[in-house]
Amino acid sequence: MSDWIERDATRVWHGFTQMATFALSEPVIVDRAEGRELIDSEGGRYLDAISSLWVTTLGHRVPDLDAALTDQLGKVAHTTLLGNGNRAVVELCEALARVVPIKDPHFLFASDGASAVEQALKCAVQYWRNIGLDQKSGFLALRDAYHGDTIGALSLGDGFHSEHFDQLRFPVIRSSGYASPGWAEETCSLVAANAERLAAVVIEPLVQAAGGMRIANPEDVRMLAECCRGNEVLLICDEVATGFGRTGSLFASRRCGIQPDLLVLGKGLTGGYLPMSATVASGRVFLTFMGEDLGDRTFYHGHSYGGNALAAAVASRHLELLAEWNVLANVEARSEELGRLLSKRIAPLREVTDVRLCGLLGGVELASWISTRAVCAEAVRRGVLLRSLGQVVPLVPPLTITSDELERIVSALEQAIAAVSENGAHAQ
Repeated sequence: MSDWIERDATRVWHGFTQMATFALSEPVIVDRAEGRELIDSEGGRYLDAISSLWVTTLGHRVPDLDAALTDQLGKVAHTTLLGNGNRAVVELCEALARVVPIKDPHFLFASDGASAVEQALKCAVQYWRNIGLDQKSGFLALRDAYHGDTIGALSLGDGFHSEHFDQLRFPVIRSSGYASPGWAEETCSLVAANAERLAAVVIEPLVQAAGGMRIANPEDVRMLAECCRGNEVLLICDEVATGFGRTGSLFASRRCGIQPDLLVLGKGLTGGYLPMSATVASGRVFLTFMGEDLGDRTFYHGHSYGGNALAAAVASRHLELLAEWNVLANVEARSEELGRLLSKRIAPLREVTDVRLCGLLGGVELASWISTRAVCAEAVRRGVLLRSLGQVVPLVPPLTITSDELERIVSALEQAIAAVSENGAHAQ
């Protein structure tokens, strides 16, 4: 055991990690990074094939983003957005307003996706209260959904050992997820039947990411959006995982041809540099909060670091680089290549039950008898950082990934599956 692993295990508590076995799983302790590679405390190099939990878009240590950060440091690192403003935040909002798939957008900031989901839930409930329909306070969410780990977000989610917190969760109407044929028709029926008490439907447009990379038909998502509109139920689109080019378009909602009432952004907003998320409200929703100073229509919600100036400056430059570098074209080209590689070399393996890919958001589902954790560990030993998600091995490389690096990822995964299968490592 390295000294750094021992020091880590002694004091750090890692999320979604059993700390009793943490040190035994040969964790990577990152010291620095270059491009799309991470370098550990002993000099080992690993291709970041999970984009550091799906947040890194352009790679690590991007000179333009480094410069945006240091430039803002020369002005101010942070000022509160409660009752006052900041130039960096205003400029970011103006830039985002030109590209988000929402009418007359207004931005409320937080630090992580789950917190932005909480904001959206509260906005939805108060929206109906503001117009005198207090009874519309319920939510509909899908099976296989994941929207974060705070209490409201956890209530929307399905699985992920959320049963530990059932006493804290509020009930939601639950419909089938993207893995079920006819999910859209079923969901629309539930919306129509419960419209009088529903505040909103919450979905991850196009891809249920943490739920196993389940992919929907865009037409089905559009059907649901039209159903919500027709039944006067708000639609909240959680694009924490799917936003900023990950699915091949800047936002998955736009690829589905829909405009939600509330949009949740996070992860790739700052290119993986700093924690920042946003809840985007349409003008229709936002205007109902206008009223007397500190009156009943005021949205009594805010975060200490919401709208951090450093994060805003980096996010603005990141948005510019996505266009300047024509990143979406690379996503489309590399997605086609990755799809071919997976179809030829991974999908035929007897250990593999399914392969799913949308843009550069994908997953390889393994048979129930093989340990995905062991497969990821073998891939790490081969210099490719992967982390399992149940029986799915997510493949979420940076959006600037190259053809050679995709070959490296697939080769490592192919060899890892073979090694685990030969060793007889079974799923627990």
